[in-house]
Amino acid sequence: MKIIANQLSDYLQAGKYINWDNPCVSEKARELAHGCLNEIQIIEKCYHFVRDKIKHSWDVQDKRVTAKASQVLKEGVGICWAKSNLLAALLRKNGIPAGICYQRLTLGDTPDSGYCLHALNAVYISGQKKWIRLDARGNKEGVNAQLSLDNEQLAFPVRVEYDEIDYEEIYAKPLPKTMEILEKSTDALYMCLHSLPERI
Repeated sequence: MKIIANQLSDYLQAGKYINWDNPCVSEKARELAHGCLNEIQIIEKCYHFVRDKIKHSWDVQDKRVTAKASQVLKEGVGICWAKSNLLAALLRKNGIPAGICYQRLTLGDTPDSGYCLHALNAVYISGQKKWIRLDARGNKEGVNAQLSLDNEQLAFPVRVEYDEIDYEEIYAKPLPKTMEILEKSTDALYMCLHSLPERI
């Protein structure tokens, strides 16, 4: 993985979309960290909350569009771009550096279905001085993402033969063009079918 920001502290900053300074996000971050004994337990609690409790818009056929971490938390739904903002916000509020990563994936099972840009997270494990990737888009039949410190288990293994791409960069902020699409869209289902970019 490739660090994009100038320094590790950039992956702790609050911003327009990773807005951990929002009172509701801050409170949820504190709630999730309560009782945790170390950073791994905090990461696990935050990850499982976003993966399992925040629904993916397409999976539940929900038209609502969310972008900011606070919006995702309030509405309880979002696409991967939005869910990754929330997970980054919850981790950062708890002092754990987190960024955004991307993959180029097929929309369906084969290349003729078209492609989309998928977002997931990278988190820095200070005790081990390494970054790991987490995908909180939400599990379903055929998708089984898990937190693993040693053997990465993402929602979608990249298939190079299908021209899918694992981008190496860890961004401190979500890509502007992804957030612009969320801001301009009014129907998440239409957006998923017609408005997702294919590449970074």
